[in-house]
Parts: sequence; C-alpha cells; structure tokens
Amino acid sequence: MRTIVHEMRGIPYYLLKEYLQELGGTLHGEDLIQGDGWSVKIEKMEPFRLFSLSVGQSRLTMELEERVADDFLERFTKKTLRAGG
Repeated sequence: MRTIVHEMRGIPYYLLKEYLQELGGTLHGEDLIQGDGWSVKIEKMEPFRLFSLSVGQSRLTMELEERVADDFLERFTKKTLRAGG
C-alpha cells in the first residue's frame, strides 16, 4: 500500500471530486472517493494568498494499492495538468 499526501492549488474542491469520479471512483460521504484499489480523501485548506490574489487549495491523501498505483497516478496527473497559454 502506498500513501501519498499531495497539496494542490488552483483546481476547485468540487472539480477534484468530479475528476476522481471520472477516474472510476465513487463518492462516500462528503470528502472520500474510492475506486478499485485506491481511495482519496480531499480536505479544503485555507486559500493561498499573495497580496490581493486568493487561490483555493486542497490536500489529498491517497491510499493506493501497488497494483494500481502507477496507472492511477499517471491518469490523475494527466487529468489535473494545467498549462499556461
């Protein structure tokens, strides 16, 4: 079992939940999404502030079985990738 704690900025809490459900997870309660061999708990954090700018941030605690860990992380990374344009 692999545990990864990851803090993310700039992707809204509700959108992270949607992304995880699109990756095959099911919402359990308010902040736990579980899929085949993985679970992710999402916690809202205080917004990141830089002068007048405020950006939402979340902490994800991922519990991943070794058999799915690399595939899940690759798909999740692609789903949450943000690029400037």
